[in-house]
Amino acid sequence: MDFSMTTSDSKTEAPSRSLRGKSAISWILGLPPAYYVLAILVAVAPAVSATLINPNYWFVILKQSAPLGIAVLAQSLVMRVRSIDLSVSGIFAFAIYLASSGQLNNYPPLMTVLMPVVIGLAVGGVNGILVAYVRASAVISTLSVSAILIGIVQYMSAGRAPGSTPSWLRILTSGNIHGLSYSVVLWIVIAALISIAFRFLIVGRYFRAVGDNPRAAETTGIPLARTIFVSHTLAGALTGIAALVQVSALAVGTIKPGFDTFMNALAATILGGVTFGVDRGGVAGPFVAVVAFSFLFAMLTVFGIQEPGKLIVQGVIIAFAAIIYGARAGRV
Repeated sequence: MDFSMTTSDSKTEAPSRSLRGKSAISWILGLPPAYYVLAILVAVAPAVSATLINPNYWFVILKQSAPLGIAVLAQSLVMRVRSIDLSVSGIFAFAIYLASSGQLNNYPPLMTVLMPVVIGLAVGGVNGILVAYVRASAVISTLSVSAILIGIVQYMSAGRAPGSTPSWLRILTSGNIHGLSYSVVLWIVIAALISIAFRFLIVGRYFRAVGDNPRAAETTGIPLARTIFVSHTLAGALTGIAALVQVSALAVGTIKPGFDTFMNALAATILGGVTFGVDRGGVAGPFVAVVAFSFLFAMLTVFGIQEPGKLIVQGVIIAFAAIIYGARAGRV
């Protein structure tokens, strides 16, 4: 055996192992904050309640997370092109009211299924026109559209809660495949399709270019206004699907605008690594963030913490994410 050669090989292998170790640490530190939050929650869960670590309970968590998860995918689309959509509450309120008020009972069931998606698509198109072509503020225009929808619901309902949701529609959340709710399967399929589109289709390149630098993207020939319009339109359609899933999860309708859904969607998107023009989380990051929020709220419920306390904890987590992003930006 050539001892000198063996020694030389061991010397070259040591730095390579060190480099791999450093790259692994860098990869972990570069993960969106959602992964840290979920890891901490899972670590402390056994000390809080044995129920929280029951695999069957995680299926329940995922089922409860599905409407928010799809809404987060919608929000992440517009935030990737440096925009925002505040019409989530309006779409949810309008879709839930129409589905539970009985006004669609004389129409085929397909009408009830398509109604939230059509409403979301129409609202998303209006938002896209206002933001992309009229160049109105995304915050003001989408918030005003949401206010209009909520106002229409208040007028049509006269302040009274509507009736029950169609029983046949509840199979979307009550039905399951090996314990996994149909709504969760739908959420996963949509997430996978978006991930594939961003990785392999030209729309992904357009979204990334606009998010990096809108003016530079437009200079290179990328249709800036059209890309922003498409992002809002797709986001509206996805929000409509999220509203449909929410309708299926409700036994009785409500006229509450659902501000918590909007706030949670925005928070989970940011926590998952997607901010205005910056995408560090892909599709998996927001997915993990939604699960982390649902798990967190379940844990807070065990402690008997009500909605005000949950909002405070949620704000602290968002601030935690902002600190992490700021620290990373300072290192660049």
